[in-house]
Amino acid sequence: MAQNRIICTKNNIDYLSIRKAMIAGARTAEEVAELAGVCLECEGCKSELEGILTSVCGCKKVSLKAVVDAVKAGADTVEKVGEVTGAGTGVDETTGEPCGKCKPLIQNIIDLGR
Repeated sequence: MAQNRIICTKNNIDYLSIRKAMIAGARTAEEVAELAGVCLECEGCKSELEGILTSVCGCKKVSLKAVVDAVKAGADTVEKVGEVTGAGTGVDETTGEPCGKCKPLIQNIIDLGR
C-alpha cells in the first residue's frame, strides 16, 4: 500500500488526491491534471504519475490493465475482480488488517468499463 506523500511539488498535490481523481474517473495525466490539479511538469509528476495511473492495488501489485481486462472478461463486482486479479484482497502492512483501499477505484472501473 502506498503512503500518502506529495507527488506534484509545484502545486502541492498528494498521492491521495490523485487517487481520488482516479476514483472520479481520471485515467490519463491530463484528466488528473484537470481533476486533481497536478502540474505535469515538476519532477514528481514526471517520475511518479505514470506509475500511479497504471496501478490499482499496491498491496497485490495489480495493474489498471489487469483490472480492466477482468471487467471486460465478465468480472462485474469488486469481489469478482478480486478473485481474478487479487486486487482489493491485500493486507495493510502497518496494521495487519485487510486493506481494501483500492476497492472504490475498482468499483469505478467496473462502472465505467475502463
